[in-house]
Amino acid sequence: MIRFVNVEDTLPIRNNILRGGKLSLDECRFPNDKIPGAFHLGYYEGDELACIASFHPKKYGEFNDAGYQLRGMATIEKYRGKGFGNQLLNFGIVYLRGQKANYLWCNARKKALQFYLNMGFEIISPEFEVPVIGPHYVLYVKIQ
Repeated sequence: MIRFVNVEDTLPIRNNILRGGKLSLDECRFPNDKIPGAFHLGYYEGDELACIASFHPKKYGEFNDAGYQLRGMATIEKYRGKGFGNQLLNFGIVYLRGQKANYLWCNARKKALQFYLNMGFEIISPEFEVPVIGPHYVLYVKIQ
């Protein structure tokens, strides 16, 4: 089941999956987590939070339309490959369409690239390195 969640609910998964459990929960916060328009989604398997994603109103580069940035998308390992991330991201895109967002963009890890391409995202940057984390690309999907 997909639910809107508080940012605090996302922090343990952000830390464990995206940061290798090396940070404090406070260090896993993003600067835009609590700005107006930001929201966080969670996919629950029973009572367990299995997959998360955060959406922040933020334009990319020279794009002039209303944009959102996807950040902190992660699925607990035992739930990967079950389509939870796909469902969560689709839910977020439908919600953003209702919020009149024009596009969604993200900095995607190279190892997650195929997931995003399968979801209709396009690569809009050369590969770049995020220190300690690894190679990334900027991806974009038009919403309306």
